[in-house]
Amino acid sequence: MTFEVELNGRLRTVSIERAGAAAGRFRVTVDGVATLVEAERAGQYGVSLLFPEDSYASATVQIAPGAAPGELLAQLDGLTVPVVVNGRRTGRGAADAVVGTHGEQKVLAPMPGRVVRVLVKAGDAVEARQGIVVVEAMKMENELRSPKTGRVKEVAVAPGTSVEAGRVLMIIE
Repeated sequence: MTFEVELNGRLRTVSIERAGAAAGRFRVTVDGVATLVEAERAGQYGVSLLFPEDSYASATVQIAPGAAPGELLAQLDGLTVPVVVNGRRTGRGAADAVVGTHGEQKVLAPMPGRVVRVLVKAGDAVEARQGIVVVEAMKMENELRSPKTGRVKEVAVAPGTSVEAGRVLMIIE
């Protein structure tokens, strides 16, 4: 299976195929460079990765829905980045998701957690991808960003608020 993945504005081609009969073992090719990966679920939003060809290096990636349609948030080692999979095929590339957004955009909690900081207030002007709220989930802080350039219409949470996945945190107009 082959995907186009846009990460930090850079488009990459990613192919994934089963490697042998062992469950959870895959050959992942990124821009023509192949790597053997053993993968298994780690909680509701996580994937634990083991790289046997690299002295069994490991990583756990948390993946959750992003603020913009077609966007995912991937978190590794405390860093959260927006990712768009097959954006050109569906007409929802990351650049389009920011530049082409019209009307009100709701910023949703990607996973259950607790609001740590609110970085803007109602009426503030914001730039596309500007940090607007920080949510702690699974002992990691996730800075959520504005899906577009605009103005904060509503802030629906305060620091300390517990949130469920999909809860509206802010509305940007």
